[in-house]
Amino acid sequence: MLTGKRLLITGVVTTDSIAWAVAESAQLHNAEVILTSYDRVRDLTQAAAEALPRTPEILTLDATRPEDFAALADQLAGRQIDGALHAIAFAPREALAGDFLSAGDEAIELAFRTSTTSFARLAGVLAECAPANGASLVGLDFDADGRAWPVYNWMGVCKVALQATMRYVARDLGPRGVRANLVAAGPLHTRAAGGIPDFQSLLDAYDAAPLGWDPQDAGPVADAVCFLLSDMGRAVSAEILHVDGGYHALAAPGVSQAVRRAG
Repeated sequence: MLTGKRLLITGVVTTDSIAWAVAESAQLHNAEVILTSYDRVRDLTQAAAEALPRTPEILTLDATRPEDFAALADQLAGRQIDGALHAIAFAPREALAGDFLSAGDEAIELAFRTSTTSFARLAGVLAECAPANGASLVGLDFDADGRAWPVYNWMGVCKVALQATMRYVARDLGPRGVRANLVAAGPLHTRAAGGIPDFQSLLDAYDAAPLGWDPQDAGPVADAVCFLLSDMGRAVSAEILHVDGGYHALAAPGVSQAVRRAG
């Protein structure tokens, strides 16, 4: 599905990340993969990279530093990039936990810069390296549209802003053949999830997903990302693809899987 594609994948820190699952799936579909990392976690990224079927190159990108995106474009100069995964999100704890209204401006700004505006910055890098027939940018989302979760706070706001950012990127880069989409994944046990207060409450809610939901298995999300990165998704842009067992369609919690199995 991805034979002949060269893909840039951000966000790989450990083997339990969605980004790592995407990198693995992409390689199994015969893509060439390039990872990005930054100084503080580079050793972890290197270890995760060595656990992939083929150890990929790792380039430098700290998404909190706008100048790093220009440097990344320089590192990729002369190389064709057919697609990229935006798997970058961070918010200081005060923007995730406690009183939503009391979070400080610096924490909120950092969350937006890292989790939302970085999508547009990565789109600019991809546009510079995309072949004449276009490319695909896919971001990781959570189903925050129109709903306030009991946890997540300003990260939920950042994700709604990410959705809007994706649509504007799709509008501006579409004429150049660059597609932009998001995959809204259900909650998964990842390193990033460890920073979300009361993450278990999200998992408990997804017990009602019509198809069920396995928070240990990032494979379905990775496969959906690879579909959007491939030519099979060539006419799909400005879309949010939910991979959550159908939970996003429910207006009320519904019947839990445990009750369904028992009855």
